[in-house]
Amino acid sequence: MKATMPTSRGEPDHEPAITFGDEIVLSPKKEVVRIFYKEMWDHADKSLIPSIFHEDFTFRGSLGPVLRGYEEFGQYIDWVAGALGEYTSDILTLVEEGNHVSGRLRFHGYHREAMFGIAPTGRHVWWFGAPTFTFDGEKVRDLWVLGDIHGLIQRLEGG
Repeated sequence: MKATMPTSRGEPDHEPAITFGDEIVLSPKKEVVRIFYKEMWDHADKSLIPSIFHEDFTFRGSLGPVLRGYEEFGQYIDWVAGALGEYTSDILTLVEEGNHVSGRLRFHGYHREAMFGIAPTGRHVWWFGAPTFTFDGEKVRDLWVLGDIHGLIQRLEGG
């Protein structure tokens, strides 16, 4: 008998995102990661890039590209925020070890421009990502994000 891969549910895992209020005190590195996702990504605020990253930082994004520096990364933000309306990053877990902060996130938005060759559907789509930030001093030198691209493509296609 041939085994088949189970299919995922159509809705995102309902694990609640971390809510950042007065009761949560973050280390300086975790605070940079919070700013990166909740202030920069959720609002497509590219003006924050220089305060988070070294000028020649490297980025391997959850959707595949390997980029270097402010300009290339800014173009990636434009592409994601343009393709996915109301783009939001839900931080589910953050772990710090030495000069690294890693986490588990759920990214989501409304498909309003072509992605991966798939015409806009208007659907709410989501995927999980696992970032690892490498710090050099107070700023990020490298960011590597493993993303569930196959799950996202399946959702874009209506699966």
